[in-house]
Amino acid sequence: MDLPQQVIELDGLTLRRFDGEADLPELFRVIEESLEHLRPWTRWLPEHSLTRTATFLSSRAERWESGEAFSYAIVLNGAIVGACTLFRHDDTPDRSYEIGYWLHPAATGRGVATRAVRALVEQVFRLPDVDFVEIVHDQANHASGAIPARLGFVEQLRRPSERLAPAETGEDRVWRMTRDRAESLTASDTR
Repeated sequence: MDLPQQVIELDGLTLRRFDGEADLPELFRVIEESLEHLRPWTRWLPEHSLTRTATFLSSRAERWESGEAFSYAIVLNGAIVGACTLFRHDDTPDRSYEIGYWLHPAATGRGVATRAVRALVEQVFRLPDVDFVEIVHDQANHASGAIPARLGFVEQLRRPSERLAPAETGEDRVWRMTRDRAESLTASDTR
């Protein structure tokens, strides 16, 4: 099976595959420091604990090898400042992935998430038979929505969603990037 790169260097920013238990103390600390920043939009936050973070990290290798999810630490100046993941859902076609991302508040507003997402788009379309990748966020989460808009994703639809985080409105925006669109955007970047 073709897999994405395990380490992606982006001129001062690195995305690297999580290293299981070795990343536990730092990742847990970064999440702890980000709780108030993440709370309005993050559905998994109510279950956050050291045990849950350890479980998340311990499942990464198997999920990577199966092609189910490719999770990266976002590393800036040698420190983890967030995470991003390419993942499949049980209810999506085999030929698509979704991108999820979050950052420590000190790393926001600097283009870090945009650069990370752009790198994941490049990685997903290196995989065979992937037709599209999506980003899904609550309609009121304007910071998350700015990233797909900036990168040339097209808003596919708005759909009802269960409100699972405090600031959610119950309506998701679904953004999509197709392989053809990604290739045309890359071609226009090189002109």
